[in-house]
Amino acid sequence: MDAITQLGSAIGALTTPMALFNVVWATLLGMTIGMLPGLTATLGIALLTTLTFRMEAGDAILILICMYVGAIYGGSRTAILLNIPGTPANAASSLDGFPLARAGRAGEAMGLATVGSFFGSCVGLVLLALIAPQLAEFGLRFQSFEFFWLAVFGVVISGRLTAMNDPIKGWIAGFLGLMVAQVGQEGIHAYQRFSYGSVDLAGGFSLLPALVGAFGFAEILCVMKDPAYETVRDVGKRILPRMRDVVTRWWTILRSGVLGTVMGIIPGVGEDMGAWVSYAAARRASREPETFGKGNTDGLLAAETGNNAAVPGAIIPVLTLAVPGSAPAAVLLAAMFIHGVRPGPLIMIESPGFVFEVAAMLFWASVAILVLGLLLTRPMLTVLRVRREYLMPIIFVLCVVGSFAIASRVFDIWVMLGFGIAGFVLRQMHYPMAPLILGIVLGDILDKNFRRSMLISDGSVEPFVTRPISAVLAALTLFTILWGLPPVRRALARLVRRGG
Repeated sequence: MDAITQLGSAIGALTTPMALFNVVWATLLGMTIGMLPGLTATLGIALLTTLTFRMEAGDAILILICMYVGAIYGGSRTAILLNIPGTPANAASSLDGFPLARAGRAGEAMGLATVGSFFGSCVGLVLLALIAPQLAEFGLRFQSFEFFWLAVFGVVISGRLTAMNDPIKGWIAGFLGLMVAQVGQEGIHAYQRFSYGSVDLAGGFSLLPALVGAFGFAEILCVMKDPAYETVRDVGKRILPRMRDVVTRWWTILRSGVLGTVMGIIPGVGEDMGAWVSYAAARRASREPETFGKGNTDGLLAAETGNNAAVPGAIIPVLTLAVPGSAPAAVLLAAMFIHGVRPGPLIMIESPGFVFEVAAMLFWASVAILVLGLLLTRPMLTVLRVRREYLMPIIFVLCVVGSFAIASRVFDIWVMLGFGIAGFVLRQMHYPMAPLILGIVLGDILDKNFRRSMLISDGSVEPFVTRPISAVLAALTLFTILWGLPPVRRALARLVRRGG
């Protein structure tokens, strides 16, 4: 009950005119970025981080969270209207959203998606306020051995779940990210590694230019390679969903909200898996599963509730363990460090109210998507009519300026371009980007904690597998790798058949 009281106080503290103004414009900008195919939540947060790093920490983090929530929601518009997910998190929404639009019910579909997004975020932020303090307290038991395995597990599970058809590609991408993170001065003795005499490489690859390149410039190249999309002129008459349609689906909303939050907590998995898992659960629970993919409103509601619930879920490990739950959360983690906020197990000791402040920011962002999403459905269709030939050069300029702005290094522009080209090539070969970026984020954590562990144990690897939490994380990592290998799954299936 104390947590709910603190959450209410934090929500009230953000009712100042300036805070609400920041909520409105940042959420609207996020919705716009999410609506435009090729512009992702990760890119939006990364670019906005470069423009807000001189602001007060509270204002900057509020703006970035509103951008995050707005972009994940905004992608549902193009998923419904064009069958093109605005962000990867909205891919599941297009399965039933686009058939509804073709049946003349686009406005109704967008209204239902808006309500689902609002309730999903609300379920997630309540769970954040309830879970984060306990998880931070549990995180105090972690030492360097546990943080090492947490980093490895994050990369492995991210690679497994973002490349379901070929998890080896996901693991390759993740471990590429870990290797990239080793470039530069190591974190204990500042010894230069893989710099080859270059002063720029001695400083390592900065996270934000790498993110902007892998998710921004690579997206620009992918969008320009694909054929242009046709814009939608009409959304139908009804936009506000019927109250009866929402109330009778309360169980779908609650189930999808909890599932989305849980998927968000898993390191590196994020909003797209939150949507797919919620969609699959709704289909299994439905009395008419054959109608899914043909315009089923339950499917659309579940997908949009799940992906927005994953946003607070992805922020939970950011705050409590300093491990991002998704690619956009990785940028948010970097922004927190830039602004002097230190996420991790000590957050409830050093800044006990910050968790509830973040939950309050998520609440106001959720209110903003509900109000703006319902009021501006028709006016915001003009955003989809912006020709990509005009838009992409502007985004490219922002990528360049944003990469340069953090440290004023021309080298960071080259980093952005290099990661962009590499990201484009990897995408063409169907390698996921989320494990790559998570590997860069977790690489420093893995390296420092492995070296500290070896110093503590006097060179012995035994504590990595004998300490209780380390042993559990090691077992989960090994199980995830083995279960992702087709020969192992086939062998287990044969054993089950023989046993049956």
